[in-house]
Amino acid sequence: MEFSFSQLDERIQKSLEEMGFVEPTPIQKEAIPLALEGHDLVGQAQTGTGKTAAFGIPLVSGISPRERGVKAIVLTPTRELAIQVAHELSLIGKNKGVSAFPIYGGVSIERQINALKRGRHQIIVGTPGRVKDLINRGVLRLDRVRYAVLDEADQMLDMGFIEDIEEILSKTPKEKQTLLFSATMPYEIRRLIGRYLKPDYKNVKVGKQLITPKVKQRIILVRSEDKIKALEKLLKEHEGVSTIVFVKTKRDAADIEKELQRRGINARAIHGDLSQRQREFVMRAFREGKVKVLVATDVAARGIDIKDVGLVINYELPENPESYVHRIGRTGRAGREGLAISLVAEPEKRRLYRIKGLKGVRPERFRVNTVKELKKELLEADANSLPPYVKRLASELLSERSPEELVAVLLSKLLSR
Repeated sequence: MEFSFSQLDERIQKSLEEMGFVEPTPIQKEAIPLALEGHDLVGQAQTGTGKTAAFGIPLVSGISPRERGVKAIVLTPTRELAIQVAHELSLIGKNKGVSAFPIYGGVSIERQINALKRGRHQIIVGTPGRVKDLINRGVLRLDRVRYAVLDEADQMLDMGFIEDIEEILSKTPKEKQTLLFSATMPYEIRRLIGRYLKPDYKNVKVGKQLITPKVKQRIILVRSEDKIKALEKLLKEHEGVSTIVFVKTKRDAADIEKELQRRGINARAIHGDLSQRQREFVMRAFREGKVKVLVATDVAARGIDIKDVGLVINYELPENPESYVHRIGRTGRAGREGLAISLVAEPEKRRLYRIKGLKGVRPERFRVNTVKELKKELLEADANSLPPYVKRLASELLSERSPEELVAVLLSKLLSR
């Protein structure tokens, strides 16, 4: 029998209706029935396909509102994702009386300690570092946990959390249900599965492609010195579209934010040097559409789950091909169309061949100016502001060539750049 939301507890059905759920996504159809039967589970699917509900619905289904204390622990790579996941799980459990609480670093620990002492939340969603800290303080006890979830496991691995994860799992009962979700399956994640999931765990893999076909990909070849001009042009062409621009370093993020603002583009950067309050302010502005362009490093962008990101721009290709998958996964979510554009300078070309998702994408060449743009600039130019030597040179050239020939040569040079 094919799974549908109508098979769930009426209180959960009501919550899902209020949240706008109509029918299960492929990962939800596959994962939820297996999880409800009590199986350990490994889920691999395209980013943005509804993984939170795929594990959240079974958690809420298996927890009684009368229970006190922590019955489920969900580990996530970033504080932003912890906040988002806890919010979604609380919405799913609202009509049943089951709630989730996020714990993460970068903010005062006292409020989190007080919430745990009150014991009102059955599900804790947290980043490994803060979860481990609260365990070591004796505030967070996991000895009665029945469910453990590792969300975005490969990203937690990339961020160096693998030892913290293993220590946290060692504090949970052996007889629990473990659900692991990951976009990719590197060796260390497979080893984690072998150590902490039951041997008869179920494997759910939806879709062969890690990059959803809803995302159109473009490659634009550009000279290094023209990259900021190309970025400005693309952002103005897609004005009003929520866009994430990926850069390599924290300094790049800050510099490009400043340069885009100088060029009249309302961009904000998110990177590791910002305080938690600053990060939350920027993310709230982007989520609410007050800021349309978010400049981010890979680490800062992990866990961003905003459904209406229409455009992703790789200002520079990542060294790690798997990072490309995670970047592109920020757009084309929840069945929407998305666009991903990579600006590639000569030194980066070798990286193109290591990214499987870009095979078959025909590169374009960036033109600094179109004829229309050049014409506009020429007509709006103030001839009186030109230096005298430029006017003298123009006069000499006009005595030797016709104006049409000179303009044609000029345009040819500019358009071939």
